[in-house]
Amino acid sequence: MKSILQKLISENKQQEQHEAAAIQEEIDNPTTSDNRRDFLKKTAMGGIALTGIMGMTFEDSVAQTTSKVRKASNPSDLKITDMRYVTLDNGTSYTNARNVVIRIDTNQGIYGLGELRDGADPRYGLFLKSRILGLNPCNVEMIFKVIKQFGGHGRKAGGVSGVEMALWDLVGKAYDVPVWQLLGGKYRENVRLYAYVPAHNSKNMDIEKFKADCKVRMVDQGFTWLKMHPGIHVYSDVPGTVVNSNYIPGFNDDNLDNYLSYQNTRHAFTGVQITDKGLDLLSNYVGMIRDVVGYDIPLSADHFGHFDVNNCIRVANALEPYRLASLEDFVPWDNTEQLKHITDSINSPTITGEDIFGKEEFRKLCDVHAVDIVHPDMGTSGGILETKKIGDYAEETDVAMKMHFAGTPISFMANVHCAAATQNFMALELPVQCVDNPWWPQLVKMVGKKPLYTKGFAHVPTDAPGLGVELNEDELKKHLHAEDNSYFRPTPEWDAKRSHDRLWS
Repeated sequence: MKSILQKLISENKQQEQHEAAAIQEEIDNPTTSDNRRDFLKKTAMGGIALTGIMGMTFEDSVAQTTSKVRKASNPSDLKITDMRYVTLDNGTSYTNARNVVIRIDTNQGIYGLGELRDGADPRYGLFLKSRILGLNPCNVEMIFKVIKQFGGHGRKAGGVSGVEMALWDLVGKAYDVPVWQLLGGKYRENVRLYAYVPAHNSKNMDIEKFKADCKVRMVDQGFTWLKMHPGIHVYSDVPGTVVNSNYIPGFNDDNLDNYLSYQNTRHAFTGVQITDKGLDLLSNYVGMIRDVVGYDIPLSADHFGHFDVNNCIRVANALEPYRLASLEDFVPWDNTEQLKHITDSINSPTITGEDIFGKEEFRKLCDVHAVDIVHPDMGTSGGILETKKIGDYAEETDVAMKMHFAGTPISFMANVHCAAATQNFMALELPVQCVDNPWWPQLVKMVGKKPLYTKGFAHVPTDAPGLGVELNEDELKKHLHAEDNSYFRPTPEWDAKRSHDRLWS
């Protein structure tokens, strides 16, 4: 295993041991109430062991994990009666400017909240309504198999993933336990977050301001893992740094709808190469950022550019002195052999996965160790349980897992529960539009006593059922998307099933 990964895994384990000791200290404290002490003892046990849950049916695992808790409803009689949605404006980029939160209602008055992948169309979720009406939401895995065929890589899986999240929220509320308990228990009390370095002008940087902003990110906000974009556009406007950039369509165009543009051309076909001069400028840029943030915290990198395997290896070797924690998506995720060649040729950890739907494709990557770290986005990967299965499979092949995220606190908390229940988890993304928007945490109200996150760590709910959050209606209505300012309106037009979708005969 690469030395950087060994160091990061060791640090995470130390953090988790510290958290477990803090729980035990509270249990032993004579001022702790009996109810609180009993609750801590129960949650510290972590539910049932993962090895046990893997061999059980979903219904048996729920019965085991909830055998001694108060039932908040009559789960066996629950039925899905409705699905509604709200569309939020949560950023300015091409993708995160649209976030869709869905609500699944039941015949018993309890409901579950889920979220489509950032940038996904609400219809990806609404289309599934006719497939789940009348079903018992507690049968999460079965319902996931019913709707799985309507998922797909990228944003197409947003509906399937969002419905799955909402079902888990419902089940947790039905049994009055947090979602992580239903997944087999938790490994950690707090979930480590990674954030981006503060926004800056890469071509004409005010170094002193950047240093001050980084201090805010690391000290005031408390993030212990950072990420940056050392892309080709950092240096490509300097003559003599890039080959072929003047002759490929749309090299400086951010319009992702142009199918023939540089942004939509697979990496091996662009003909773009990086010169030694370009590598020097890139190395100096990354070195400057590393000097500012220091070497005490991990620093990851993403969005290098669209160029072939040979140039990927040259870039990775040039940046090796800066001990980057992960190099992301050098080539498209489905190029398994190319990813493995890059991973085997360099000394820095590689990572991919934010656009992959389902555990099957992640298995292919893990089986040959094509990357050192898998990086699912729960809004695409298939939801909470599917993402945990991805992490568990990666763990068996000695591959670590980070989690990609860009959405509202609903999907964020779904990620937190999954991260808490997955052993090889390293860190969860909290992007700029979340970190630097003071209203973002106010989109929800915490059901338990702890805030959404503090000083670079999300809190795993121990005193709230389901995902542990409810919507803050007043704040939510301030950020409705201009294209659709409805608020959980009725959706009867999606009640009827109009196609025969069987995959085999």
